[in-house]
Order: sequence, then structure tokens, then C-alpha cells
Amino acid sequence: MSNPAATPASVAPASLDLPQPYLLFLGDVVHPAFAKTAFGLRDWARERCVGEYALPEAKAGLGLPALTPRQARDAGARALVIGVANVGGVIPDTWLPPLLQALADGLDLIGGMHTRLAEVPMLRDAAARHGRRLIDVREPPAALPTASGRKRSGKRLLTVGTDCALGKKYTALSLARAMREAGIDADFRASGQTGVLIAGRGLPLDAVVADFAAGAAEWLSPDADPAHWDVIEGQGSLSHPAYAGVSLALLHGSQPDAIVVCHEPGRRELLGYPGHAVPSIEETIDLNLRLGRLTNPAIRCAGISFNTSHLSADQAQALMRDESQRLGLPVADPIRGGEALRALVRACVETPT
Repeated sequence: MSNPAATPASVAPASLDLPQPYLLFLGDVVHPAFAKTAFGLRDWARERCVGEYALPEAKAGLGLPALTPRQARDAGARALVIGVANVGGVIPDTWLPPLLQALADGLDLIGGMHTRLAEVPMLRDAAARHGRRLIDVREPPAALPTASGRKRSGKRLLTVGTDCALGKKYTALSLARAMREAGIDADFRASGQTGVLIAGRGLPLDAVVADFAAGAAEWLSPDADPAHWDVIEGQGSLSHPAYAGVSLALLHGSQPDAIVVCHEPGRRELLGYPGHAVPSIEETIDLNLRLGRLTNPAIRCAGISFNTSHLSADQAQALMRDESQRLGLPVADPIRGGEALRALVRACVETPT
């Protein structure tokens, strides 16, 4: 029976029709953090990745077979995915020859940049000439609503961060998977281009007109069964001089019941923004809870997610144990998993007393 009070936020995002498997393009990226789309697909959709393709200047590799577009096509690839998320989301001229080669060799192009593939005349003309598709996943759906602030049924968890590119997506994916393994009804909700490619559905929030961004976050996590959890991929940081606006819209529209703060121990400055210090975990908790109470007065911090990929296993375990005792919250590295992750899941879903 239809709900007469239903709003656009009552309709779940539809699945995307993407040509698979993929050849992952790394461009000329030097720092792995700027190849997070490629790394995300490698780590969470490995079965859809045939190989990697990069310019000679690239320094960040995925450990996948290095293939030319023709070799990838012969190996079954149907599309080349731009695996880079650079500052500004631009397609530089140096990328055009390899992208044109991919079209000529029979691959569609999938992009998640702010620059749309079809906005580049050479790519648009080549795609038409070779009968190939240009697919931009950083394209929000039409007719998004402004935010209503209406309380929706179901439960929501949002990953937030002290900075960009430190594990919000991986944490959300890991928590959603761990919840399902524990018998909890949970879905991952993608709010960025990499998450959309992994999940096959979602919404690139940073491509939405500002007035509609919080409404888009409402649409992303619609009404659900009271026991259901939507685990929402966070974006940016409320303390970031460039991206805080996206983070705030996502916080308000998601109306999270719980947040998990993501942090990379040892990172001192915001990535790509020298001179801007990374805020403390305590500052990040306080800021998110104060601002989040606008749309959910019951918002709480369930715990902390650490990216300890640069530490040994013993160092990581000792640090997480000490920080958990200091903060009075569970601390886990979602990729390392184990009992720490299970404790974090319990803290997320258990009703506070």
C-alpha cells in the first residue's frame, strides 16, 4: 500500500548499468591517496578488475597486471575506469592520448571526475567515431529535493573524519559487512564516486548543487525497517577548509544515530593543505555531535576507526588499545578486523542505556 506521506527520500537509489570488468587507469598519480578510486575498486571489487594502466610518470601501483587497453580488451575488459581523484577533479591534457587509445581499442570510459568526459571534445568525438560510451558516475540524479528534516524510520550510521582520504569509505564498507555477518540487516550507502562504482548505486554528493545537498543525503538513506541500518560513506571533514560544506550537508541529511570517527595516526597536516593541522579526535567528535544535533538530537559517537596501514601489527594493536582506554570508546582498524572490529560493531548497534 502506498504511503501518502512519502517523499523522494522514501525511494532507494537505483542500480547503475556499468560495463564490466574494468581496466584501472592511474594517470600520472604519485601519491596513493590520489588514486583512491583505483585502490577502492582493487580492494572491494577485485573480481571486476582486469589490470592497471598508467603513464610512465606514475609512482603509485596497485599490484595488478600492467596491461595496455588492447591487452585488457583481449583479457575481457569492457571499460577503462579513471581511478584518480585529484584536486579539482580535472582531466589533464596529458591523459588524453591514453584515454583516446582506450576508446580506439574497444573500451568504454568511466569517469568520476568533476570534469565530465563528454565535456572534452576530443573524447566526445572519438567515442562517437568508435561507437563507445562515455559514462560519468559523478552525475547526481535529477529533481533531488531540498532537505525536509523529517525523521525517517530505520537506523543510520555515518563515518566522519579528521581529514580526507583516510578510510571513511573502507570503514563504512567494513562495518556494513561485519554487521551482516553478525546477522544485522545493513546496507552500505555510497556518497562518492568510488563508493558508487563499488556498490553499483549511490550518489556523488559533492556534485550536487549546495541547496539540495542535505536533501540528497536524505534521499540516499530512505525510510527503512526500524531494525535496519544504513551505513553511510562519509565525505571530507568538518574541519577542512575546502570540503567542510559537503561534510555538513551529509551530516544533516543523514541524521545519523551513530557516527564513527576515522583517523590516520601520525598525520599532522591536512592532505594537500600544508599549514592546516589535522584536528584531534576529541575536537572532531565534539564538532560532529554539536552540528549533528540539529537534525538528530540523539546522535552519539560509537567509536573510532584507525587507518594503521603504516604500522606493524604489534604497533597498531598497542596504539588502538591505548587510545581506546584514553578515549573511553572502542577503537579498531576495519581492515585488520578481529575482536576490536566486533566490539566497534556492537557499540554502533547497541541501544545506549
